[in-house]
This record gives sequence, C-alpha cells and structure tokens, in this order.
Amino acid sequence: MTGRLNSAQPYALGLYRIVVGLLFLCHGAASLFGVLGGVSGTDGGTIEAGTWPGWYAAVIQLVGGGLVLLGLGTRVAAFIAAGSMAYAYFKVHQPMALWPMENGGEAAAMFSWAFLLLVFTGSGAFGLDRLFAKRSAEERKPAAEPVAV
Repeated sequence: MTGRLNSAQPYALGLYRIVVGLLFLCHGAASLFGVLGGVSGTDGGTIEAGTWPGWYAAVIQLVGGGLVLLGLGTRVAAFIAAGSMAYAYFKVHQPMALWPMENGGEAAAMFSWAFLLLVFTGSGAFGLDRLFAKRSAEERKPAAEPVAV
C-alpha cells in the first residue's frame, strides 16, 4: 500500500498545486476585476489601483496563483505568495484576535502554509517546471561520440 501511495505522490502534489493556485488566482481576480463576487462587502466591487496593501496583495494573488497553477517558477512564486499571506495574517487579521477562527484569518493562514509546503516540495507532476527541466537536461546531454570506422 505504501509503495502505491509513494508512486502517486508527484501526481497528488501536482493536483494539490493546481487547486491551491486556482483558488489563489480567483482571490486576485475577484479583487482586481470584480469577478466571482468581487471584493468582500463591496457587492462586486474592486480594489482601487495602487492602494496599500490590498491592491498589491491582489496582484500577487493573481500572478502568483497563475504561476503556481501552471507550475512555472513554482518555488519562487510560492515563496512570495506565502510571504504575502503571512503579512496579511499578522498585519491585518492577528491584531483583531489571537486565533484565526476569531479574527477571520483562516484563509490567510492556510494559504501561507500551503504555499510554504510548495516551496519545499516543488511543482510535482503536470507542471511546466518539469517540462522545462526535461528539455534543458536533454540539451545538456553530450552528443554521441562518432565511432571510428
């Protein structure tokens, strides 16, 4: 049983990355473009461009979520996303109360830890990172030496 689960690990990790990236991208799209209900409490509204920290967080959510979804630059994108969510938790939510259930910071805490896991695991299967890594490995492979006749 353990062997089967271990062999499926890259695929499960790839699906995990896709879901987390998509959810994060949706938060950014809602904040920037007003889709999917828009910003909470604004009835389909958006965040005004350039406002700190909301607009910058939304850009990180949109771009970082898209990169993680595609598995492109996963570790770097996940590191930035994890940091932005840690900032959101400690600067926005945690001052209101200690526990995430009390301060509304469950999503920020979960996203931060989810992305931190991807920093250490990489993209898993189905990611563009793997595709590019295979191509560059093939390019670095030395050509076969000619055989003297």
